[in-house]
Amino acid sequence: MSRPSGSRSLLGPTSRDSLTMAQVEKRGGLLRKSSASKKPLKEKVVLMYDEIFMTEDPSKCSPRFWEELFLMKVNLEYLEGKLESLDGEELMKIKDNINCLFQHCIQALGEDHPIRVVNALQTLCALIRGVHQKNKSTSGFDIINMLMGFDKAELCMKNLMESLDSLLCAEGSESLKSLCLKLLLCLVTVTDNISQNTILEYVMINSIFEAILQILSHPPSRREHGYDAVVLLVLLVNYRKYESVNPYIVKLSIVDDEVTLNGMGLVIAQALSEYNRQYKDKEEEHQSGFFSALTNMVGSMFIADAHEKISVQTNEAILLALYEAVHLNRNFITVLAQSHPEIGLVTTPVSPAPTTPATPLGTTPPSSDVISSVELPLDADVQTSNLLITFLKYSSIVMQDTKDEHRLHSGKLCLIILTCIAEDQYANAFLHDDNMNFRVNLHRMPMRHRKKAADKNLPCRPLVCAVLDLMVEFIVTHMMKEFPMDLYVRCIQVVHKLLCYQKKCRIRLHYTWRELWSVLRLSTNAGQWKEAASKVTHALVNIRAIINHFNPKIESYAAVNHISQLSEEQVLEVVRANYDTLTLKLQDGLDQYERYSEQHKEAAFFKELVRSISTNVRRNLAFHTLSQEVLLKEFSTIS
Repeated sequence: MSRPSGSRSLLGPTSRDSLTMAQVEKRGGLLRKSSASKKPLKEKVVLMYDEIFMTEDPSKCSPRFWEELFLMKVNLEYLEGKLESLDGEELMKIKDNINCLFQHCIQALGEDHPIRVVNALQTLCALIRGVHQKNKSTSGFDIINMLMGFDKAELCMKNLMESLDSLLCAEGSESLKSLCLKLLLCLVTVTDNISQNTILEYVMINSIFEAILQILSHPPSRREHGYDAVVLLVLLVNYRKYESVNPYIVKLSIVDDEVTLNGMGLVIAQALSEYNRQYKDKEEEHQSGFFSALTNMVGSMFIADAHEKISVQTNEAILLALYEAVHLNRNFITVLAQSHPEIGLVTTPVSPAPTTPATPLGTTPPSSDVISSVELPLDADVQTSNLLITFLKYSSIVMQDTKDEHRLHSGKLCLIILTCIAEDQYANAFLHDDNMNFRVNLHRMPMRHRKKAADKNLPCRPLVCAVLDLMVEFIVTHMMKEFPMDLYVRCIQVVHKLLCYQKKCRIRLHYTWRELWSVLRLSTNAGQWKEAASKVTHALVNIRAIINHFNPKIESYAAVNHISQLSEEQVLEVVRANYDTLTLKLQDGLDQYERYSEQHKEAAFFKELVRSISTNVRRNLAFHTLSQEVLLKEFSTIS
């Protein structure tokens, strides 16, 4: 008996062919491929989608059409693929059916049947993404009109936002809350430039700000959804922030609830700490591997080059959240100093995080929130930490290598955050507090002329010392031909603002200033910024006057007394004896500085940064993150 045509591909395909065929069938909504003489069988939900893509109203022939549709498991790939396959003119022909589907999705969100709510949420995701994909073409149709119709858009979005707000604030399913946040992230990030996403005007009018705060203030919800909630909030804060009054900016700036602010700080600290932990793990793996053995054999000639290969994806989204909190809300400054056991040192069982695609900007949320001081026991043997220390450690890593674009952006944002902190009176108070001493183990770039300091030898000092160490470390390790002048100037500005506070409050800080003055002197030698360097050198006129005045006196004292090396006390004696004859130039305004302003100087940087974050968040909203499997298990009452 001869085989039917095409039977070879059905009976004996390779594994790769099978995978490809399965993907095609899934996107095509096929249950199984039949023989050549019969039509392929399709899922029921796919047949219903096909009816929607006809010009006729599908409920005319089937009055229970919409009711039955939301009981069917959503086929996201097919629905999005169908929308993308149509040109603008074809899509406009079925506009009424698309509007009807969108409205029935919103109606289903208010029902008690959880599976219908889940399916409605996923269908909305597919509709929004599919229709926005078409907006990239030259068809030019309006997104709002295509999804809802101009005449019903305001009411539709009002009902949608109210339903999402209710689901987020309810005590029900955590999976439903997760899906609501995914839908909102989908809605916000469908365009690279979120300020061009007109639908967000309705999200501004129908605020979900309080729902986001509730998630952050409630520990169980924060552990499950804190990361998505913070990323969503920071994106909404950046919608047309320079063009109009953004209600999310206004509301964030006046939040004064300690529990809510601490909750936001915990989410940020956990994400930054997760990055630090991943970097440390890779560093240890790197040191114990091939490169370590090679370095031991041939010396440390290539140690810096080898170190550059240690790379962990940066997280600009969570860093931007920290910036907005520090910049907009003065009450958040107290959160920076909120003590908790150092993350990563407390053994807490953590479920493995789902695998997500590797992306340029690491916006994949950390596995769980395990750092609340209320939820963790304090141990006398565990190093106490806080959000500022975690941030300083993060900064010391990302600022090591600024050749990569994303690390450059992260490094710049870290310095902008430190600038805001250095300008704040309360932040300076706890930075310089002698009663708040910490060991801050900053990451230092391996260099041929210095050894790595042992962690156990780190002194306990006020936090301002760690900030100064970080600034000095950056300057020392970035003496290169292509001098990063922008970052360098920001480092100097942070140091200057800290010195201004110390002068104003008459604080004498016990700090090894020699390293700072040395790097400043070395940075004025040569390079492409000779003009700027000469200005700095000229400004050091008093430093040169002090050196030129006291050096001969010290040398003369040593010669007269036949001493080869003077002690500190002897040098101090010479200085005191000759201080009255020292002449210095008076300079006005050294304790004055221009305060940081985002809109006038940094707007372009933040617009580009938000664009990158939006692109990456959208990329991470993969189909598997909207999977129904977990939801079906949770709603086990459904057979």
